[in-house]
Amino acid sequence: MTHKPINFVLIGRSGCGKGTQAKLLQEHFGNLFYISTGKAFRKIAEYDTQVGHKIKELLNGGGLPFDDLATMLWMSDITYNLKEDQGFCLDGAPRRLEEAKALDSFLEYLERKESTMIILLDISRKEAFDRLTKRRICKGCGALIPWVGDYKNMEVCDKCGGILEERADDVPQAIKNRLDYFDKDVSKVIKYFKKKKRLIVIKGEQPIEKVFSDILEEVRKRSDF
Repeated sequence: MTHKPINFVLIGRSGCGKGTQAKLLQEHFGNLFYISTGKAFRKIAEYDTQVGHKIKELLNGGGLPFDDLATMLWMSDITYNLKEDQGFCLDGAPRRLEEAKALDSFLEYLERKESTMIILLDISRKEAFDRLTKRRICKGCGALIPWVGDYKNMEVCDKCGGILEERADDVPQAIKNRLDYFDKDVSKVIKYFKKKKRLIVIKGEQPIEKVFSDILEEVRKRSDF
């Protein structure tokens, strides 16, 4: 039994399964607030505004939106929604070194730094490219369907029965750009947390259930939060 709510920060290459593991964590821990910067940016991209148009252009090209905007989005989400007795799961951030430092400062302010697990779902660039070129999104509810395990055999959305289609930004060049950004920018985030001995590396090319059980094992090791 933990003394403080456990928080999760999931990082890794696109397609590593962050969203899938976040969903499993929510189901397991129940009172867990979920924040996805990717989902937030895709929502902004739907707006007929200058920022919306810019974000849509960047996402479709596989680029990363303005760093401070990403920080503002997850920080605001936590500020306006997170309860004191509630843990959170941050999916897809931080992606740059300065954002990682901002997250650390914010966690320290909230007195949650020690009870936050920084998890790298580690998959190779080749595996990421393969998954991203094959994953699908539901045209009806927007659920992202990964190309792993039983999901490969899914013909319609398991949530709403909607048609599955390729995501607009899952084209080869855009995928390559996203993976390049990971190697250039996110790798610095990984080194930052590794140097502080706070990085937990989980082998992400295992079956979904095994990845999740490995995460839970790490939680058990840190049950004195």
